[in-house]
Amino acid sequence: MASPYPDASRLVAEPVPGDNALTLTVGELAGKLRRVVEGEFGHVRLRGEISGYKRVASGHAYLALKDESAVIDGVIWKGQALGLAFQPQDGVEVIATGKLTTYPGRSKYQIVIERMELAGAGALMALLDKLRVKLAGEGLFDRAAKKPLPYLPRVIGVVTSPTGAVIRDILHRLEDRCPTHVVVWPVKVQGEGSAAEIAAAVRGFDALGEGGPVPRPDLLIVARGGGSVEDLWSFNEEVVVRAVAECRIPVISAVGHETDTTLCDHAADLRAPTPTAAAEIAVPVLADLRLTIASHGGRTERCARRYVERGRERLEALARVMPRRDALLGPQRQRADELGLRLDRGLERRVALARGVLDRAGGALRPAVLERRIEGARSALDATWRLVGSLSPQRVLERGYARVTARGGETLVDAGAARAAGAVTLHFHDGAVEAQIGGRLERGGGRPYPVSRPEQPSLL
Repeated sequence: MASPYPDASRLVAEPVPGDNALTLTVGELAGKLRRVVEGEFGHVRLRGEISGYKRVASGHAYLALKDESAVIDGVIWKGQALGLAFQPQDGVEVIATGKLTTYPGRSKYQIVIERMELAGAGALMALLDKLRVKLAGEGLFDRAAKKPLPYLPRVIGVVTSPTGAVIRDILHRLEDRCPTHVVVWPVKVQGEGSAAEIAAAVRGFDALGEGGPVPRPDLLIVARGGGSVEDLWSFNEEVVVRAVAECRIPVISAVGHETDTTLCDHAADLRAPTPTAAAEIAVPVLADLRLTIASHGGRTERCARRYVERGRERLEALARVMPRRDALLGPQRQRADELGLRLDRGLERRVALARGVLDRAGGALRPAVLERRIEGARSALDATWRLVGSLSPQRVLERGYARVTARGGETLVDAGAARAAGAVTLHFHDGAVEAQIGGRLERGGGRPYPVSRPEQPSLL
């Protein structure tokens, strides 16, 4: 077939005679295509299966809708993504409503999704079953991870709507059975944002510390009244299920009526068929508790009394086989009596011996002998006093002698010590004279002669 442009190999573009085609830029063509697509279709509703769903850091979500014959890309801006009533997952059939447009950057058309809903109850249950299998595979529903409930919680935290009948039923039932301190964390239980609020409430209770202004609960009740699957869907959301499963406080799930089941029920430590039943499970009946305590008190008293009685019986049995007191103490008493008698005889013998000694000493103590001994002792004493008087230093000084001492008071007994002291004190019988040692004395004729101390006779 011949080309409409016979000279197609030309290097430089030139107008071709008879060619009316306008020369457009790529951007101009993309703009025309976009206006045509948006003007022709506007808003559309597409039914298809989600494929390749992903949420990016900006908060926007990208996906593809497909059926057995075609695929179309889609985008959900951040505001609409936050308002979705469920968490989109691959393989779930949905109906998406939005505006058809083009993306010039990749030369493709796409749908900007403004609203997305599950395509019927079947799709909803398929999504639920898929999420259940996923979370069960992670171990969130394992029985081994379930925590035991406290027997008598001091504080109970309740996550529910503050205006519905659920909270009133729980409070009334707790008041009837066993009044307990209750802390309510109000949340929306259905609709946009409800799942995020429920999860935040569970995590908020779990984050409370001991001794804070808001008491930390010993038990949590997550509750909602009955409704359709769509009404209860917030309790099937992954964010709620994970918050309940990871909570360190034991959790009772009381969502819907007895026949209603949610993934929150599987993640909780215990499922209650109704909110009222959750309150009944949470606390015992106070009257029954008092009876139990009284019964335990009676049993304790009877056990103590029986223990005392058995102890008394054992004591009496031991007393019967033990020897009598007289039999145990008889030998000791006899031994004491014998020692007492021996003591008396010993004392008498010792007194007799002492009396004999005294009598013999008394015979020697005659008055004449005592007087002679006294006179002899007096004469010896007088002689001793006379000798003491003759040896007195004062008597020596009266005979013309002197005692030489240094200024410090020590007695000097030789010339060398006197010369070394320099200044001395001469003690006479009637007083003391200060003297200075130094120089030499002159004899007659002007010649010096040494001073020597004459030999003193012995004082003895």
